Amino acid sequence: MSDTSYLSLDKLTLSYGKTVAVRDLDLDIRKGELLALLGPSGCGKTTTMRSIAGLMMPTGGHIRLDGVDITRVAANRRAVGLVFQSYALFPHLSVFENVAFGLKLKGLRGAELDRKVDAGLKSVGLADFSARRTPELSGGQQQRVALARAMVMEPKVLLLDEPLSNLDARLRLEMRTELQRVQKESGVTMIFVTHDQIEALALADRIVVMKSGAIEQIGAPEEIYNHPASRFVADFVGFENIFEIRNGNLMTPKGEVVLPQAMPHAAGLAWRPRAVALGTGPWSAKVRGISFAGGTREYVLDTPLGVIKAEVDAALPAHAIDTDVVFDLPVENAAVLKRFG
Repeated sequence: MSDTSYLSLDKLTLSYGKTVAVRDLDLDIRKGELLALLGPSGCGKTTTMRSIAGLMMPTGGHIRLDGVDITRVAANRRAVGLVFQSYALFPHLSVFENVAFGLKLKGLRGAELDRKVDAGLKSVGLADFSARRTPELSGGQQQRVALARAMVMEPKVLLLDEPLSNLDARLRLEMRTELQRVQKESGVTMIFVTHDQIEALALADRIVVMKSGAIEQIGAPEEIYNHPASRFVADFVGFENIFEIRNGNLMTPKGEVVLPQAMPHAAGLAWRPRAVALGTGPWSAKVRGISFAGGTREYVLDTPLGVIKAEVDAALPAHAIDTDVVFDLPVENAAVLKRFG
């Protein structure tokens, strides 16, 4: 465990029977950090979260929290809170009673119970909703109740499983702001699991991209977004034009292309659609698809390099399907991949 680590996963291995879901995972999380575990279904992110919560015992390795080994500590003794994807609220209880439930199990009663629950509801903006039943609330309000219920237990670490996936687009935006506010005001170390790269980029201090039970890349949102380390990460965060470099040449579905400059330490190059220079350059293409996306227009191009996706300002004159265009892939606009896998 590093000197700055508050929660440490050391050679953590997690299995379902003979199937290893996570192998020898090392991860140090700082106190007060808002961390995202990002990846597709089956990558091990939820399994890792469940092990931190104490809902799954490791087959190898250790989990340490605030200097204490909690690997074999029961879930209810870990000081770890968990907000489920489904919220897991009690529909027959009021908002107040839902938030008070865990505190009552700890033996809290009377004025102290009321004070803690009232403070918890106030922190998530639900002070005026304490008497309502949870089915009377919107999805965003139910999420806030679940958050308050976890926070009043004063966890050292708060885990959130796909926290925004059940909300519509408008509510997701509101809850992103709410989660950030609650986390920064409380200072709680927060880890959330998501498959949504936009959600992770918007919320997290750091992102852990997972693939096949291992960490593929760790970094700040800007680093993950602008400098993916591998083809897997580039594809996951929206680079749609990705090519391997082999023997100094760009490998395309239609043959090798000599690069205008040497790239000795690159395993691949990746361009976002907006990094493609449409209307200028040495390559010819035919427009095969057009999508209007509000402020931009997206094109699917049939080219000598294979299919290329380009994005331009919607204010520019539109190209019709089956028309001929020219384009370029400026190397300076590309992300350099260290690994092509």
